[in-house]
Amino acid sequence: MLVSAIVLLVAIAAVRLSTRTGLPSLLIYLGLGLALGQDGLGIEFDNAELTQVLGYAALVVILAEGGLSTKWRDIRPVMPAAAVLATVGVGISVAVTAAGAHYLVGLDWQLALIMGAVVSSTDAAAVFSVLRKMPLPRRLAGTVEAESGFNDPPVVILVIAFSVSGPMDSWYLLIGNIALQLAIGVAVGVLVGKLGEYGMRHVALSSSGLYPIAVMALCVLAYAGGSLAQGSGFLATYICGIVLGNARLPHRPATRGFAEGVAWIAQIGLFVLLGLLATPSELLEDFGAALVIGVVLTLVARPVSVLLCSLPFRRPLREQVLMSWAGLRGAVPIILATIPMSEPGRDSDRIFNIVFVLVVVFTLIQGPTLPWVTRKLRLAGGEDAQDLEIESAPLERLRGHLIAVSIPDGSRMQGVEVAELRLPKGAAVTLVVRGDSSFVPSPSTVLRHGDELLVVATDAVRDAAERRLMAVGRGGKLAGWLGTAGSSALRRG
Repeated sequence: MLVSAIVLLVAIAAVRLSTRTGLPSLLIYLGLGLALGQDGLGIEFDNAELTQVLGYAALVVILAEGGLSTKWRDIRPVMPAAAVLATVGVGISVAVTAAGAHYLVGLDWQLALIMGAVVSSTDAAAVFSVLRKMPLPRRLAGTVEAESGFNDPPVVILVIAFSVSGPMDSWYLLIGNIALQLAIGVAVGVLVGKLGEYGMRHVALSSSGLYPIAVMALCVLAYAGGSLAQGSGFLATYICGIVLGNARLPHRPATRGFAEGVAWIAQIGLFVLLGLLATPSELLEDFGAALVIGVVLTLVARPVSVLLCSLPFRRPLREQVLMSWAGLRGAVPIILATIPMSEPGRDSDRIFNIVFVLVVVFTLIQGPTLPWVTRKLRLAGGEDAQDLEIESAPLERLRGHLIAVSIPDGSRMQGVEVAELRLPKGAAVTLVVRGDSSFVPSPSTVLRHGDELLVVATDAVRDAAERRLMAVGRGGKLAGWLGTAGSSALRRG
C-alpha cells in the first residue's frame, strides 16, 4: 500500500509536468512501470493474460468517461466521417502497415497482419487528454475524438481473428462479423443508456453520491450486455456514456467529476501495469523494427487512410494533415499486443516489444508537437459560446427541482436581465451568487459571467426550464421560446 500510494502521488504530480511540457502523461506512467519492473526495482510481473483482463476493465472505464464528457452536438455533424475513419480507415491502415512490416521488417504475413491491426487503433485516453486542451474547431476535434472512441471494436475483432491458429475466415465473413458486432454494440448502448436515463430521472436517490456510481455501473452494464449479446462491448460502453452524458440527469457535474477521477485511476494503473510487463533489455532488440513500422504507420498508412476516407466529405487538406498527425497511440495497442501472447508457438513477445517501443517513441514525437502543428496549419481558433453548467437536484416530496446554473466566460447570458430569461411558468430564479456575496434578484437584475444562479422549478416544467436556460446561454436574450429557435439556429450555423 505504501508503494501504491507513492506511485499514485507521483503519477498525479506528473499530470502537472505533462501539462507544462506538452508531454503526454502516459509516457511518465509507463516509465514508472519500467522503473518498478525487473530491470528496475526488481518487481517481477509477466502475466500477459491478467494484464489483458485488467486492461479491458480499465478501457471500459476510460471509454465510459470519454462518452460522458462528449457533447453530442459537437460530434453529431461528423458522425459519418468518424464512422468511415473507424472502419474503412482502420482497414486501409492495417493493409498498408502490414505490407510495411512484411517487406521492410521481414515478418511473415500473419504476424504482419496482427501487427497492422494492433497499431491501427488510435487511443481514446491519449486523444481525449491532448485534444481537449487545444482550441480546435469543433468539427475537427469532434471527428478525431469520435473516431478514437469508435475504432477500438473493429480493431479488437481483427486482432482476435488474425491471432487464431489455423485458417482465417474469408474477408467477407470477417467484414460481416464486424458489422454485426458494431450494430449490436450500438443497440445495446442506446438501450441501456435510455433506460438508465429514464430510471435516474424518475427515482430520487437518498444520497447525491449514489448518482455517479449508478452512471458508471450503467456503462459497465452496457459493456457486459453488449459482450454477452455477441456484440462490441466497447462500443456499447461509449454509446451508453454519450447518451447518459448528454441527458439531463441529476447532479451531472458531480457525476462527470467522479467519472474523470475514476478514469485517471484507470489510466495510471493501466500504464504502470503495462510498464511492469515490459522488459527494457528486450525492448532494445526490436528498436529498429519499431521505428520502421512506426514511420510506415505515421507517415504513410495514417495519412493515406485519412485522405481516402475524407474524399466523400471534402475536408480541407490542412484538416487532413492535422487528423493524420493527431492519430495518437497509447494503451490500446499495447493491450491488444497481449492477445497473441496467449497463442503458443508464436513470436508474440516480439510483437509486444515492437508495439511498446513504437507507442513510446511516436507518442513522444507527436504529442508535444501537436500544438505546434496546429498553429502552423492555422487551425487554432476561438470557440463558440460556452455552454452553461447546469446541475439539477430532485426534491421528491415537494415535486420540484433545484437547478444550479453557472455562467462561464463566453456565455451569451452575459448582460441578460432575469426577466429576459423568460422562464416558463412554474420556474423562477431565487438566488444569485456573485463573487463572495449572494442576493435575491429582481426582474431587472443583469446577469454576468461568473454568476451562479439557483432556479426552482416544478417537475412539470423542469425540462422546459433547462432547455430555455441552455438556449439563452447559447443565443442570448433573443433565443426562441423554450430554446427551439435558438437551438435550431445554432445547428444551422
